[in-house]
Amino acid sequence: MGNKLSCKLWGLVVLSIFGLQLSTARAQELLDYPLDTVNGEEVYRYSVEKSIGLYRISANFKVTQADIIRLNPQIQEHGVRYGETLLIPTRRVHIQESKPVVIETTVTETRTPVMQAIVEALTKAGSAADSAVAEVRDTTAAGLSADSTGTVVEIALMLPFESHMTKRSANADRMMAVYQGALLALKDMQNDSVRYRLRVYDTERSERRISALCDSTELDHVQGIIGPVYPIQISRMAEWCMAHNVAMMLPFSSESELTMQPNVLQFNSTDRQQADTLCRWIMARDSALHCITVEVREADMSEAMRTLQSRMKTNGIRTTAVALRDLMNDSVAYALDSTKENLFILHSDKIQHIRILLPHLEKIQADGYRIRIVSQYSWLKEQIALPQVYTSMFTSEADREAYEAQWKTYFINEHAGGLPRYDLLGYDLTRAMIAWLQGKRESEGLQSVIRWEQTGEGKGWQNANLQIMER
Repeated sequence: MGNKLSCKLWGLVVLSIFGLQLSTARAQELLDYPLDTVNGEEVYRYSVEKSIGLYRISANFKVTQADIIRLNPQIQEHGVRYGETLLIPTRRVHIQESKPVVIETTVTETRTPVMQAIVEALTKAGSAADSAVAEVRDTTAAGLSADSTGTVVEIALMLPFESHMTKRSANADRMMAVYQGALLALKDMQNDSVRYRLRVYDTERSERRISALCDSTELDHVQGIIGPVYPIQISRMAEWCMAHNVAMMLPFSSESELTMQPNVLQFNSTDRQQADTLCRWIMARDSALHCITVEVREADMSEAMRTLQSRMKTNGIRTTAVALRDLMNDSVAYALDSTKENLFILHSDKIQHIRILLPHLEKIQADGYRIRIVSQYSWLKEQIALPQVYTSMFTSEADREAYEAQWKTYFINEHAGGLPRYDLLGYDLTRAMIAWLQGKRESEGLQSVIRWEQTGEGKGWQNANLQIMER
């Protein structure tokens, strides 16, 4: 642990462990109204509708009444008139081009592995009994910002790092990997003419921590939030984001009701999305597929599988039911079709419930039947020999060689294993947040291609890039 290490860091420096600053200006989602520029300010041209007043207009556009009056001084004389065209500020500031700031330094330090250093800093920040948040910031960051130009835009990373726990879980290691991936994403942005500040908070499982953040001035200059994780935290944070017009990107939640807030961007797909994607794939191959469902115990059927079963019924997809005992006894010939590919839909998404069935499915294949199973992305590490089909958001074929080289350069510890790769998730989500702030609705990362679609008027945004993968 106490070895001397000399590291030449470009744009990352020592604060690559705890805080990285780059800066830009916020980009707001544009509404469907004509745009114009007045005295260098971007504005909407809005034709006043019936029975609507100044208060309603300001609320709908999320601007103050004073801002509207500033651009439309005639309102002070005769009020708001039906059919009148008003200028409304968009509050959208385009990123200003400026000379990239590249900082080169050589640091010689005695350090423990980076993961442990992050944990120690988080623990120190959150150790006080009255501490509401655990924030990691390096004090040398102020020296870097002195060279910057433009407005500093802050992104907050809110994840359960479990810094207060004596023994941390594997999930906390994954959160650390998300953080490290986010740092590398910002490092890769160093040649862009923008600068950002990254704030990191240990949210644990507590709603109290989120409420304390919302009630403080900590987030006053934050434009984008990645996290939090738990529903009790998300609902409170979503209220704050709505009131302050700040984008909140949820990395893990797949609860569809969370998309009711227009400032919420939900990365994970919903069960309904996955089911409908698979149903479209099945219906496109209806003449070549024979669907078979294996009815396991009711307790084994996950909510995702229930949704799939319901959507298949709605779409008129015919299935043949096979009892679990028949499959285990290798007596399912009555349900098979020798002229088609037999698609087995197993009523569980847990590999521990499926593993015992695989030898029996392999025997069916050995008997000359063509079969395929509906699988899960997380099963890839199981090296299942059978042909599979599954839905996935992790479909990017980007070259990761440069990324892996950077990881080895800046971090001592190994990245968290398993699928999906949580460090790549942090990298991709950070790049997606930056793209969103720049007014872009698509972003290609190292593990996933993210394409945001609004779920309805006044509702939030869902990652719509869910694809069918065949193996």
